[in-house]
Amino acid sequence: MITKINSAILNGLKVIKAEVEVGFSRGIPGVTIVGLPDNSVKESKERIKFAIKNSGFEYPVGVKIVVNLSPADIKKEGSSFDLPIAMGILMNKNSISYDQFEDFLFFGELSLEGKLKPVKGVLNYAISAKQNGFKGIIVPIDNGIEASYVKGIEVYALKDLTEVGKFIFNKDQVKTFDPGDHTPVDELTNCYTDFNEVKGQYQAKRAMEIGAAGSHNILMIGPPGAGKSMMAKAIPSILPLMTEEETLETSLIYSSAGLLNNRVGLITERPHRAPHHTISDVGMSGGGRFPVPGEISLSHNGTLFLDELPHFKKSALEVLRQPLEDGNISISRSLVTHTFPARFMLIAAMNPCEDTYGIKTSEFEGCTAAQKRRYYSRISKPLLDRIDLQIEIEKVELDEITSNIHSDSSVSIRKRVMVARDIQIRRFKILRKNIFANGHMGNKEIKKFCILKKETEEILKRAVEKLDLSTRSYFKILKISRTIADLRGSDDISTIDIQEALSYRSANIFKL
Repeated sequence: MITKINSAILNGLKVIKAEVEVGFSRGIPGVTIVGLPDNSVKESKERIKFAIKNSGFEYPVGVKIVVNLSPADIKKEGSSFDLPIAMGILMNKNSISYDQFEDFLFFGELSLEGKLKPVKGVLNYAISAKQNGFKGIIVPIDNGIEASYVKGIEVYALKDLTEVGKFIFNKDQVKTFDPGDHTPVDELTNCYTDFNEVKGQYQAKRAMEIGAAGSHNILMIGPPGAGKSMMAKAIPSILPLMTEEETLETSLIYSSAGLLNNRVGLITERPHRAPHHTISDVGMSGGGRFPVPGEISLSHNGTLFLDELPHFKKSALEVLRQPLEDGNISISRSLVTHTFPARFMLIAAMNPCEDTYGIKTSEFEGCTAAQKRRYYSRISKPLLDRIDLQIEIEKVELDEITSNIHSDSSVSIRKRVMVARDIQIRRFKILRKNIFANGHMGNKEIKKFCILKKETEEILKRAVEKLDLSTRSYFKILKISRTIADLRGSDDISTIDIQEALSYRSANIFKL
């Protein structure tokens, strides 16, 4: 007798239906797993044997057990095949027909005592199950909330192999999973810095507001202690709430990486990633033997903060160039190419000069042009060209630090940002493209929505020639100007909007 159990393979973010076939035959007793299993799958036979025995079931002895993982030409990795293999063995041993389970998908890792442990990618699996017409999905209890967000399929979240046995022998004994009330959080959490805590830096905070309103990349250049990191940490507090589509996209990435919170189930707040400058190329881009999302994909629909930008490896920084343009990253291996979403808001910070003298502003001002040029050369011009807003930040004076001058809170700034974002969403809705903010526009959309009056266009042309800006910078200025106009609630881009946008593209870093 041969038993078949449905499961799936997570290939990047793509889910491929898989079938676990279990057969008994005469021969040398033991378990043989075929179908390109990796070491974690091969080792599962020992986990499964102990789990079956410790759950009170009889493990078949004196027979040869062959497990085939189909399709046989795709590498199988991870521990999610433990449960379907164990089910196949139990059903074959007890001569239970697999026809009654052909509408279900099974995933889960087993401990030696028979407990079901969580696996990654369950949200991806659940969505795939619904799209392919399956009736339900059987997962570990800790993956229940994650799977239950997909409506229209039955979710059985089980604790151990004993409950799986109940499901096999009498499915009606086991109830579907009840997620309870898990409402996405819409309010600001207390984990982010509030902008009213940032003293002074009014121009920088204005740039932060523009960046958040249009999803524009930002580079801050200033001495230590000027508030660069503090403002970067405050940025998530003024970003607009995620749409349902963005929530699902982000959660799929985190699920495939095994980083989804089992108590919450979905990523309801925009990610804020801040990797250390020692990060590797693979850590930044994603990849590995079995490719997983990197920092730029984990920042999708959120922010990626790179502090001390010139200290990152140049190769790791160059990885950012294609995602900043295209909103995704492709990772190629010998047999397959994985594409991960990577549309994020880059926030970078750096000193005006390498800290070879000290941390006082006056000592940085003493840096020569040659020293600055050597420091800035660690960042390629094409990468800098992709950063929309470049702002130079001065040291905050003591009088400003001790003053009681009222500053806008993150809540009030966020309200203005959300009004501007709503304008953009309505504008781009007619395009039926995956564009939600001005920073996502391509040249075609810029020409359509960033039309200038003749005198305003002349001012922009003269400025581009005088500052020797690239064509990409020209289009960046138009996008920033469109966002500034949206914050004003204006359909037309004015000369003042262009002038303000130009002030964010004329940092001294481009003049050396």
